[in-house]
Amino acid sequence: MAAAVDTGTARLSPDPDRPRAYTLLLDGAPQSHVDLDDPTALEFEYVRRLAFALDLAAPAGHPLRLLHLGGGALTLPRYLATTRPGSTQRIVEIDAALVELVRRELPWPRSAGLRVRVGDAREVVTGTPDAAYDAVVADVFAGSRTPAHLTSVEFLNQVARVLRPGGWYLANIADGPPLAFARGQVATLRSVLPEVCLIADAGVLRGRRYGNVVLIGARTPLPAAELARRAAGDWFPSRLVTGGDLERFAAGAAAVRDATARPSPPPPPDSFGAGLP
Repeated sequence: MAAAVDTGTARLSPDPDRPRAYTLLLDGAPQSHVDLDDPTALEFEYVRRLAFALDLAAPAGHPLRLLHLGGGALTLPRYLATTRPGSTQRIVEIDAALVELVRRELPWPRSAGLRVRVGDAREVVTGTPDAAYDAVVADVFAGSRTPAHLTSVEFLNQVARVLRPGGWYLANIADGPPLAFARGQVATLRSVLPEVCLIADAGVLRGRRYGNVVLIGARTPLPAAELARRAAGDWFPSRLVTGGDLERFAAGAAAVRDATARPSPPPPPDSFGAGLP
């Protein structure tokens, strides 16, 4: 089925291999995949990377307070409601019509503890009290590009403010050769939070293709060895980049300020299909 939403045209495409699973597409770009019978079945590669990182953010099953910037079909919040029951999750989505479509066609249980707010991600973060969340997850795309106002030091200072002392910031971005946007985002995150790593497909890191990059930032050391193990053991293996390798990756890149912020680059026409947003 297809429906007009505030940001374009949404379409729910049934998964031929699962009776109650669907892919949400926005203007033809795959945005979310949800299995209503099994919220732990994660189809998109970048969502699995976010999920296995959050698996390590606290002891297994321990409830968390999470802020999700970007909602889509609520794939990751549904996963965390299942794996960490009792978690408090707030989801911010700018497209009110999309929220209503998902609520109607892909409903989530009332017991899941999900609260969805329609609004701009940065405005919501700015209005959030200090130290309110254990993790903030940013997966925001306007069309297929990360909005400029969510890429700056000023934005990340607000994110850091709302994180608890041991909290994590996770962001899904997309970039292609020569990875200038991703390098700038690493430099920006490192200027705000001291512990940073990224997870991406080796082909993306080598500048061979456009793809997703997951960034993780924290004030305290991240479990790099376990993150690397899980990245390498995924169905589609990826690499963890941290420490000196991350310094070399971001060498020469300047932290992004509001005055110089730009959206992420548009994808090539043939990009969509394998787990892209």
